[in-house]
Amino acid sequence: MATLTFVALSAGVGLGVLLIVQGIRGRSVLPDMRTRSDKAELERTVAVVSVAAVAAATILAITGWPVAAAATFGAVISGRRLLDADDDRASSIARTQAIASWTEMIRDNMAGAAGLEQALMTTAGLAPAPIAAEVARFAHRLEDMPLADALARLGDDLDHPSADLVVAALANAARMESRDLGALLSRLAESIRGDVRMRLRVEVGRARIRTSARIVIGVTVFTIVFMYLFSRPLLDVYDTAAGQLWLVVVLGIFGLGGWMLSYYSEIEMPDRFAARRQRARQQQ
Repeated sequence: MATLTFVALSAGVGLGVLLIVQGIRGRSVLPDMRTRSDKAELERTVAVVSVAAVAAATILAITGWPVAAAATFGAVISGRRLLDADDDRASSIARTQAIASWTEMIRDNMAGAAGLEQALMTTAGLAPAPIAAEVARFAHRLEDMPLADALARLGDDLDHPSADLVVAALANAARMESRDLGALLSRLAESIRGDVRMRLRVEVGRARIRTSARIVIGVTVFTIVFMYLFSRPLLDVYDTAAGQLWLVVVLGIFGLGGWMLSYYSEIEMPDRFAARRQRARQQQ
């Protein structure tokens, strides 16, 4: 009974540490079904949790260390989130580049088009892949609503600070028929591409840090496995309750370091232009 109680308490400690870390980061542990209702995403989440549970059970059966089992479960879940974070960063950069390219397409098509609306319709079938779906929906909306309203919906679909600036410029031009729209779009595209170059340089530097962290973690795990297989008496101290508590401390340090690397590697995006404008209206 004492062993089962200790195992349950250790598992609770591991789960508590995971919940605290995710709470500090402002992220949910379980998927939000209001925003992630896609069946494929749900199946992927279930598969990751299942793999994490099997891995944790395997570690517990081999070592008898409940803390290591809880840490393994958290590591598998966190590993999936880290991979998703890498994909999100690459997707964000690709969308930013696509917005710059689309802005240049609008500028170039305005020279041969009869007006702004026709130029926008021309780009609907040529928009870069990362934003092609949003631009196509915008083109369909133009058949049923005014240009300014369709542009506002396009800004909501793109949900990107750079896109808000482009949409605002197009909406103002649609209302006031600005003659300097081409020059303005050129400056916006140049500014957006400058933001992409800055983020790429930052990502290169942070990629080196993440690679170094992975090497340190890999060497540490390899050393522990090697010692467990060939020098088991050196790890007997972790079979006791006090040893498990020290293991919590050691794994906590690694977990805190990983969280700090992940937290400080994120690039904070500015608030959307539309959100700032909405807050200004609320304060008036």
